[in-house]
Formats: sequence, structure tokens, C-alpha cells
Amino acid sequence: MELTDCEFEDHLPSMMKRLGAEGFMEELCKGFRLLMDDEQGVITCDSLKRNSVLLLGLDQEMGDDEIVSMMVEGDLDGDGAINQMEFCILMFRLSPELIDGSKQVLCSNRGGHCCSASPAKYYT
Repeated sequence: MELTDCEFEDHLPSMMKRLGAEGFMEELCKGFRLLMDDEQGVITCDSLKRNSVLLLGLDQEMGDDEIVSMMVEGDLDGDGAINQMEFCILMFRLSPELIDGSKQVLCSNRGGHCCSASPAKYYT
């Protein structure tokens, strides 16, 4: 089963409209921190299984197939874990409306140049 086969209601675009680009990125980072392994600083299969109930409000843990699908879909560098950048990319990829409006989040209005704000700002 591929992660893209899962059905879910996409609340991310409405969150972005309500919170603005900066607030939305902060919320994505909070979601990442909820799912990550505190010692390793990345999302692992174990941390995803353990912490998905906190973020997703599931009555039961995610199944192993769902966990593996999410890890495969999100682990862009193939290291077996999902770092914060990969998590944010995954969230955008899972939301077609966000992909269409992603330039608003990633770039400023200053002549169309990408913003100079450090991504490290979102890692704390």
C-alpha cells in the first residue's frame, strides 16, 4: 500500500490561510517534533508508531504497512529516517493545494527571490 493511496481530509490549506506562512511552518515543525525520536532528532519507524497517536488522534496505532509506506515516501535521502526538511516536503507533497501555493511559504515578495531566513529557525 502506498501512502498516497490513503484517504484523508486535507486541512493543511485552511491551516495555512488561517495561520499565515510563518505560523504554518511553525505548526509543521511542531508536528515534526511530536513524531520524532527525541534522542535521534529524526522520525524513525519506532517513533512514528509510538507518537502518531499524539499527532493524528488515532484510536489505535498505525499499522506496520502504513508506517513503512510513510517512511519510504518521506525518506528522500535513504538514511532510514525522516528529518525535519523531509517531513515538511512530505506534508506539501500530500497536499495538492499546498503545492500550488508553496511559493508563498518558501519565497518572500522581495522581487521573487527566495527568502534568506535560515531553515535552522524552524529546528528549535
